[in-house]
Amino acid sequence: MTVLRNQQRTFRIRIMGAVAGALVLIALASELMGGTATPRGDLQGEPVLPGFAETRAEASQIRITLADETYTLFAAPGGWRLEGSDGYPIRADRLSELAGGLETLVWDAPRTRDPAKMNAIGLGDPREGGNGALVEVIGPEGEVSAALLTGRKDEHIYVRRPGEMQAYKVTGSLPPLYTAEAWLDLDIIDLNADAVSAVRLIDASGASLFLQRTIGASDRAFRPAPPQEDYELVNRLVTTGPALALTRFQPVGVKPASSLKTRPIGRHITQTHDGLDVDVRPYREADGYFVTLRAIEAGEGAHRGGAINERANGWAFQISEVDWMDFTPLIESIARPPGESPAPGAAITGE
Repeated sequence: MTVLRNQQRTFRIRIMGAVAGALVLIALASELMGGTATPRGDLQGEPVLPGFAETRAEASQIRITLADETYTLFAAPGGWRLEGSDGYPIRADRLSELAGGLETLVWDAPRTRDPAKMNAIGLGDPREGGNGALVEVIGPEGEVSAALLTGRKDEHIYVRRPGEMQAYKVTGSLPPLYTAEAWLDLDIIDLNADAVSAVRLIDASGASLFLQRTIGASDRAFRPAPPQEDYELVNRLVTTGPALALTRFQPVGVKPASSLKTRPIGRHITQTHDGLDVDVRPYREADGYFVTLRAIEAGEGAHRGGAINERANGWAFQISEVDWMDFTPLIESIARPPGESPAPGAAITGE
């Protein structure tokens, strides 16, 4: 009986050992696959990137990887720039928001660790076509000193470590990361429609027209002024678009002015009631529609003129075709001398 019991005990021990070994192997395999690691509830309230203040101070680049593009911000002597933008400045407020956000992100509650559910919370790996954003902070020697995958759902931000499948909701804020162009500091001029007093137009043929209105007049009140005060408007609405074109200035891209291949198509000079003039020269390039800006300082507008020139000098700003057309109308499409009929087939835009 004693021998039998010993054999049974030995058999049970072997079975239990085999089961334990199998569980260890399963756990190891799961850990390597990144799919079933036990979420760490003890992380809650802890910083996502401990010691990031030092990492931030030594960073030389920040690389953002998305499913359809990868872009890099890099430190330059004159400030941070976007790679591939010919050294054009990026938005300091957005960079500060990103760096400060990474430093202050705090782990909240663990969420899914199911790979099939990552895209549902914006955490799909972009290197595999997912909808998340991989943020990598590069140190002075080119090493990745901090990295995380981040995504959004509704008002919540979610994070997971690269190579791990455990997702967490986090507390904090990050700027939108889903377009490189949004980093460019294209807020060149802020001009209210009420501030515009006049505009001088010179079209592609060399014809010119001066439109003017009085202080407090409506946006439709621009009329031909000397030396074209006798010109007749084609219709009373036709002046508003060209006269207020600069107030709707919203660039979508930028390149060095030295890279322009064409000559300007006319000129568009906006004048304000307080003495600021802005000279816009439009270009139709093979890669889009561009304008250059130069502010002429006068009176109370001098400080704004200097600020505009500081941002605009040396650059050509890409705008939409619709906006470009308001900078390049044919004079005969707006007004004509008394008794003169419009030319047959007159177009809105000169070339």
